[in-house]
Amino acid sequence: MRPIMKTLTTIAVLAFLLSAAAWGQSQSQQPPSQPLGDVARSVRKNKPQSDTPTRYFDNDNLPSNTQLSVVGPAPSKDNASGDDAKAKMAEADRQRAVADIQGKIDQQKSKIAALTHELDLDQREYRLRAAAFYGDAGNRLRDSAQWSKDDAQYKSDMDSKQKAIADAQQQLNELQEQARKAGVKEKESDSDQSKK
Repeated sequence: MRPIMKTLTTIAVLAFLLSAAAWGQSQSQQPPSQPLGDVARSVRKNKPQSDTPTRYFDNDNLPSNTQLSVVGPAPSKDNASGDDAKAKMAEADRQRAVADIQGKIDQQKSKIAALTHELDLDQREYRLRAAAFYGDAGNRLRDSAQWSKDDAQYKSDMDSKQKAIADAQQQLNELQEQARKAGVKEKESDSDQSKK
C-alpha cells in the first residue's frame, strides 16, 4: 500500500510542476514592456460578444458625471420627480430655518452693541462728572452728600447695564450653539474679517 501512495504523490508533484512550468511559459510569452491594462483591453476586444446583455463597469466605461446605482434598476420617473420635489421643499425649509436663526443672531448682536454703546457713554459721562467734582475743592465741600447719592445711583445703573449685557451675550451664545447644531455657518462680522 505504501508504494502506491508514493507513486500517487510523485505523480501529483510532477503534475503540479508541469502546470507551473506551463503557466510560467505562457506568462513569459507576453512582451514585458506592454502594461497589464493594455493586455486586458486587447483580450477584451478579441473576445467574442455573447447574446446576453451583461454590463461590466471598469475605469474605462464608469460614468464620471452621473450616479451609478448598485442597488437595482433605476427608479421610475414619477418617483424621482416626487423625491426631487421633497428634496427641494426640505432644502427650502432648511434655508428658512437658517435665515431665521441668522436673523435672531444678528438681532442679538445689534442689541449687545447698543447696550455696550450705552454703557460706554454712561462711563464717559461719569468720568467727566467725577473730574469736575474732584477738580473743584469748593464743590467737594458743598455737594458731597449729593455726590454720594449720584455715585451710588451711577454704580447701581452700571451694574444693571453690565448684567443686561452679560444676559444678552449668554442668549447670543445659546443662539450660536443652536445654529452650530443645525449646521449653520455663521457669517463673519466686519471685526473678524479685519483681524485676518
